[in-house]
Amino acid sequence: MAGATTLSDLASALDVRTAEAEIVAELKAGSEDAFYWLIAHYNQPVYSLVYRILDDPSDAADTTQEVFIKVFRGIKNFNADSSLKTWIYRIAVHEASNHRRWWFRHKVQETSIEPASGDGDERPCLGMKDTLVDEGKSPLQNVYDEELRARVECELKALTEPYRTTVILRDIEELSYEQIAEVTDVSLGTVKSRLVRGREALRKRMERHLQAFGMDPGVARNRKQRQGGSVGGQKVEVMP
Repeated sequence: MAGATTLSDLASALDVRTAEAEIVAELKAGSEDAFYWLIAHYNQPVYSLVYRILDDPSDAADTTQEVFIKVFRGIKNFNADSSLKTWIYRIAVHEASNHRRWWFRHKVQETSIEPASGDGDERPCLGMKDTLVDEGKSPLQNVYDEELRARVECELKALTEPYRTTVILRDIEELSYEQIAEVTDVSLGTVKSRLVRGREALRKRMERHLQAFGMDPGVARNRKQRQGGSVGGQKVEVMP
């Protein structure tokens, strides 16, 4: 039975790679239908990934457009060393990171006509759920109710890079460690280290909110020790 399952999984993986190779061949040949398929298939995931990195819908939309321009221009150089999804995500993370660096260098010097949100640590966060784009269920969304999910998203925004992007790629986008290493161009050990530190930082930020959601921080810490870690009650796998 185990052998049959393995063969079935292998056959399925081969089918996926074959289909992807055909799409890539059509893209390289300049097929408009293939480009329309690529946008329809990857626009929403790429936008959601970029949005979580940039925190701004308008910037995310502009950056997503830039991502696909880079994809269109660079598809002829795609050599299938990684999957098409991993290659596109690598471009998306790179473009989003470049935009963040530009923002910190230039846009922070601008004066906004919008009212300030305040400098306190307890900044307003609950409006986040109204601007989330990806309405599909993620691992976090299966666990938390609407208000708690909004708080998690808000605290996730507060994580420093590169820990935030690593947590997003693993716990929201559900990429493998190997795929994250390819997307971020770092070693597998670095990915695991960043993920552990990012999850721990997010857990600590969430602890102060647990009582408001009827959770005991002490119980959460004990559960973390028994289960190998948690983020606001979510089980986190133990890194090898």
